[in-house]
Amino acid sequence: MMIDWEHFTPIWSLTGGVLIGVSAALLLLLNGRIAGISGILGELLKRQPGEMRWRMAFLLGLLIAPAVFSIFLPFPVPTIEASNGALLVAGLLVGIGTRYAGGCTSGHGVCGLSRLSIRSLIATLCFMGSGMAVVFVTRHLIA
Repeated sequence: MMIDWEHFTPIWSLTGGVLIGVSAALLLLLNGRIAGISGILGELLKRQPGEMRWRMAFLLGLLIAPAVFSIFLPFPVPTIEASNGALLVAGLLVGIGTRYAGGCTSGHGVCGLSRLSIRSLIATLCFMGSGMAVVFVTRHLIA
């Protein structure tokens, strides 16, 4: 396996990782909340008083950030090598996994691991292991 140097973006990857880490740390320090997207969205749908504003602001920030990025640089065009049906099944499986794990990759992988949570370590290992297994099966055994 060789590195695709044409699409290798260590500066942008590092910048994105730092922004995610800083935003997760600020949300925890200033608001006492974990930056897990599934939890933020799930609790927003429950419409609890006093919780709506910050959850809406967080999710709007996720939607607005790519638009702000595209003002300064051309937005990269993603290529997805899967059918709509496969994407639908994958999305449903991610949602089910998020429910079983009690959180998503951002909640467990970013916030939970930084707090040295054993539960988050196990969840992240399961996420990563499942992802590697699915890629291996779909790319090497089925294809």
